[in-house]
Amino acid sequence: MDIEKVRGLSDGELDEQLLQAKQALWQARFALTTRQLKDYSTIPQARRTIARILTVQRERSDERSRTEQEITR
Repeated sequence: MDIEKVRGLSDGELDEQLLQAKQALWQARFALTTRQLKDYSTIPQARRTIARILTVQRERSDERSRTEQEITR
Protein backbone atom coordinates (compact mmCIF):
# COMPACT_ATOMS: atom_id res chain seq x y z
CA MET A 1 0.00 0.00 0.00
CA ASP A 2 1.53 3.29 -1.03
CA ILE A 3 1.55 6.43 1.11
CA GLU A 4 -1.13 8.22 -0.92
CA LYS A 5 -3.60 5.40 -0.32
CA VAL A 6 -2.74 5.40 3.37
CA ARG A 7 -3.29 9.16 3.64
CA GLY A 8 -6.70 8.72 1.97
CA LEU A 9 -7.94 6.41 4.73
CA SER A 10 -9.95 7.52 7.73
CA ASP A 11 -8.68 7.02 11.28
CA GLY A 12 -10.81 3.91 11.77
CA GLU A 13 -9.67 2.46 8.48
CA LEU A 14 -6.05 3.15 9.45
CA ASP A 15 -6.50 1.20 12.67
CA GLU A 16 -8.03 -1.69 10.74
CA GLN A 17 -5.27 -1.68 8.12
CA LEU A 18 -2.62 -1.55 10.84
CA LEU A 19 -4.11 -4.61 12.50
CA GLN A 20 -4.24 -6.45 9.16
CA ALA A 21 -0.64 -5.53 8.33
CA LYS A 22 0.59 -6.71 11.72
CA GLN A 23 -1.27 -10.00 11.24
CA ALA A 24 0.24 -10.39 7.77
CA LEU A 25 3.72 -9.80 9.19
CA TRP A 26 3.13 -12.35 11.94
CA GLN A 27 1.88 -14.91 9.41
CA ALA A 28 4.87 -14.31 7.13
CA ARG A 29 7.30 -14.72 10.01
CA PHE A 30 5.55 -17.90 11.09
CA ALA A 31 5.70 -19.27 7.55
CA LEU A 32 9.38 -18.37 7.41
CA THR A 33 10.20 -20.30 10.56
CA THR A 34 8.27 -23.33 9.35
CA ARG A 35 9.98 -23.06 5.95
CA GLN A 36 6.69 -22.59 4.13
CA LEU A 37 7.29 -19.02 2.95
CA LYS A 38 7.79 -18.85 -0.81
CA ASP A 39 8.05 -15.09 -1.31
CA TYR A 40 10.50 -13.59 1.17
CA SER A 41 9.71 -10.04 0.07
CA THR A 42 6.40 -10.13 1.95
CA ILE A 43 8.17 -9.51 5.26
CA PRO A 44 9.80 -6.18 4.30
CA GLN A 45 6.62 -5.16 2.45
CA ALA A 46 4.54 -5.72 5.58
CA ARG A 47 7.05 -3.82 7.69
CA ARG A 48 6.97 -0.87 5.29
CA THR A 49 3.17 -0.85 5.26
CA ILE A 50 3.13 -0.78 9.06
CA ALA A 51 5.64 2.08 9.05
CA ARG A 52 3.56 4.07 6.56
CA ILE A 53 0.40 3.65 8.60
CA LEU A 54 2.16 4.62 11.83
CA THR A 55 3.69 7.65 10.10
CA VAL A 56 0.29 8.92 8.93
CA GLN A 57 -1.22 8.31 12.37
CA ARG A 58 1.63 10.28 13.94
CA GLU A 59 1.22 13.13 11.44
CA ARG A 60 -2.48 13.37 12.25
CA SER A 61 -1.81 13.25 15.97
CA ASP A 62 0.76 16.04 15.70
CA GLU A 63 -1.62 18.12 13.61
CA ARG A 64 -4.41 17.71 16.16
CA SER A 65 -2.15 18.71 19.05
CA ARG A 66 -0.88 21.73 17.12
CA THR A 67 -4.47 22.79 16.39
CA GLU A 68 -5.44 22.40 20.05
CA GLN A 69 -2.46 24.50 21.15
CA GLU A 70 -3.44 27.28 18.74
CA ILE A 71 -7.00 27.26 20.04
CA THR A 72 -5.92 27.56 23.66
CA ARG A 73 -3.71 30.58 22.97
